[in-house]
Amino acid sequence: MFFDYKLRNYNFRLFLYVLLLSGLGVLILRSASNQDMSVVGKQVMGIACGSAIAIVLSLIDYHRVMRAAPMIYGVCIAALAAVLVFGISRGIARRWITLPVIGQVQPSEFAKIGLIIFFSWFFDRYQEKLNRLTTILLAGGFYFVVFFLIFRQPNLSTALITGVIFFGMFFVAGLSYRWILGTLAVIVPCGALFLYLVQYDMVPFLKNYQRERIAAFLSTDSTAFAEANLQQNNSIMAIGSGMLRGKGLNTTTLSSVKNGNFLSEEETDFIFAVAGEEMGFIGCVVVIVLIALIVFELLIMAARSKDMAGRLLCSGLATLIAFQSFSNIAVATGIFPNTGLPLPFISSGVSSLLSLYLGTGLSMNVGLQRRNGNYERT
Repeated sequence: MFFDYKLRNYNFRLFLYVLLLSGLGVLILRSASNQDMSVVGKQVMGIACGSAIAIVLSLIDYHRVMRAAPMIYGVCIAALAAVLVFGISRGIARRWITLPVIGQVQPSEFAKIGLIIFFSWFFDRYQEKLNRLTTILLAGGFYFVVFFLIFRQPNLSTALITGVIFFGMFFVAGLSYRWILGTLAVIVPCGALFLYLVQYDMVPFLKNYQRERIAAFLSTDSTAFAEANLQQNNSIMAIGSGMLRGKGLNTTTLSSVKNGNFLSEEETDFIFAVAGEEMGFIGCVVVIVLIALIVFELLIMAARSKDMAGRLLCSGLATLIAFQSFSNIAVATGIFPNTGLPLPFISSGVSSLLSLYLGTGLSMNVGLQRRNGNYERT
């Protein structure tokens, strides 16, 4: 059922920023893929399908989606479990499944949005009992299942992203500062101990390549990790070589780091390095500003939402886009250890693109709502 919406409440700005960032991403991706039109074509098709999905979802009452949150959570768990059993492996990772007609998809990307929807429903439902130990343990249990299934792929970076989303939404829902300070009192020393033990290969649940990347980050000057730091060093060199205005998109100069095959995963993990080299400082700023504007619009809609479910939905997506963008750029600039995360709306990957458009459409309906948003809980 459609509400009698007012067109003036429709957030055209958010949709425009998303389209501008996606369009800029196509230009960067075209260059990063050496003008491989099959890659570019998939991305354009993803944008077209994603836009259609976002527009449709923006006109459907998000409370209807909230009622289906437990089922959505169950589908996410089933899909992530299917990856471990029937998934397609690429190198050491098993993160994709093949669906009829659709082809290969990466369930962990959609699980991020599913997690946002589920905990928007969960925290809204248990709002008055949020700071009870039973509620915290129940929420933690639901989250840990998702974390474990993604971590087992192995996909530590995406698992950590879901953790940031979970804790960010918990904070917005009204988690007591006593719980927050108590958690930090445990996490900070445990984190320091973890980093110490990584250097001596004493963390049993980490894969060798994960331990090596973290250890290389902690010892950037060590010759023992020169190879592990090579990609990030090349990425920093590429960004710096673009200077103010860059070398131009689709550059074929011999001095290009991209064309010299000094970068790996330039279509996904290190696409920001391509943007820095070919569009320079100005281009990087444009990318960051567009991402910031999207996050800002989502936070504004969250602040204006008439209920907790809508507030959590928008703030959850804002957390996802903000932290994942920061993480991707931090890896490309050497601030974070080398890890694989797409740059939202820019990196190649239809699963990531469609999931973000799906979340955008749901969030736009939150901004479109003009009523109190009370609904029957199930």
